[in-house]
Amino acid sequence: MASESSKTRARPNPTKVSTGRIEDDPNHHLTGPFLPQTPLGSLTPERSNSPVSANGRVYKRRVSPWLRWAIRPSSSIQILIIPLVLYANWEFLAPYLAPGVPNPFRGFFLISHHIPTSSSDDPRYSKGYYDLVFIAYNIVFFSLFRQVVTVKISRRVARYFGIKKEAKLERFGEQGYALVYFAIFGAWGSRIMTQLPTWWYRTDRFWIDYPHWQMMPELKRYYLMQLAYWCQQLLVLVLGLEKPRKDYWELVAHHIVTLWLVGWSYFMNFTLIGNAVFMSMDIPDTFLAFSKLLNYIQWERAKVVSFVVFIGVWTYFRHYLNLVILWSVRAEFSLAPDFAKQWNSKLGVYMPRWMQDQIFLALGLLQLLNVFWYYLIVRIAVRAVVTSKTEDERSDDEDDGKDD
Repeated sequence: MASESSKTRARPNPTKVSTGRIEDDPNHHLTGPFLPQTPLGSLTPERSNSPVSANGRVYKRRVSPWLRWAIRPSSSIQILIIPLVLYANWEFLAPYLAPGVPNPFRGFFLISHHIPTSSSDDPRYSKGYYDLVFIAYNIVFFSLFRQVVTVKISRRVARYFGIKKEAKLERFGEQGYALVYFAIFGAWGSRIMTQLPTWWYRTDRFWIDYPHWQMMPELKRYYLMQLAYWCQQLLVLVLGLEKPRKDYWELVAHHIVTLWLVGWSYFMNFTLIGNAVFMSMDIPDTFLAFSKLLNYIQWERAKVVSFVVFIGVWTYFRHYLNLVILWSVRAEFSLAPDFAKQWNSKLGVYMPRWMQDQIFLALGLLQLLNVFWYYLIVRIAVRAVVTSKTEDERSDDEDDGKDD
């Protein structure tokens, strides 16, 4: 009996074991970068999607010629230039060959579907099929932008701070790209919100005067570029253009939920609530990426201060403000005009009773992911306070091989 009870007491908690593995996993996209980093120039752990494995071999995946633009900057540039050249040729030749015919290539890099009845002082745009062309063009653009920031810029910064290992250079590059992207779009989203009636999270304006289908040009460009970014991120994961990471399905789920929210909010004319959700995500992600970078370069005092600030920002934006939005979906949905409480594509209204549940479900799933990540973040903070780890205690066989 005693031996049986001791066995029962010794049985590990599956949840604790699972989260414990995540916390100590150097390959997890959230917790990995916050693990204590080895002294610069010492051994660093291999990362699951690093192009260099432990035996020094470079990870190479056969990529279709049609997808080389996703990983090769030269191919991306070639694709991006073609519409620009065709646009310029049309502008030069059309006055002689087809006067008065609109340039069909402008939709690749300029937003389309201007509302003719809108004022010239306050132009407005609707959604339309040319938006798909704009999104496709910017998927290629973000592939190029990602490669430039990750490889050409971030690696040089990392080497300046003494980082030499290939796996660590790649991780630093990814976080450098995340910092640049989310800082730009967090600031851009804030600027746009200052021009909207929803500033600062006046949630009743999400529903009053719905449908919000007449978009400011800046809001439309911002929305479509966000769609392009997340499509590009999902494309990299699903097509396996990088070596798969251990938290693959966790990231796929996040990207699918995000695209679900972005796509539906755009199509259903919920762009004001969409802008608010974007801001609640992008701003804390900026602080997250910055904290990770400081941990990589081992600025001890700065990384502690940055991590504390990050936890506060994450708590406010990803939880408090997201819960405010969820409350608004439940409590203020009825503020929408009565004529809008139907599914009528001709009027551009999509607010039957079940739409309230659909919006709440999507935002609720996103909040569940945020809660799970918040739990990991808090455990990282507790571990840092309790253990005060400053060196990597993993074995030498986790080294990523030769120096770059």
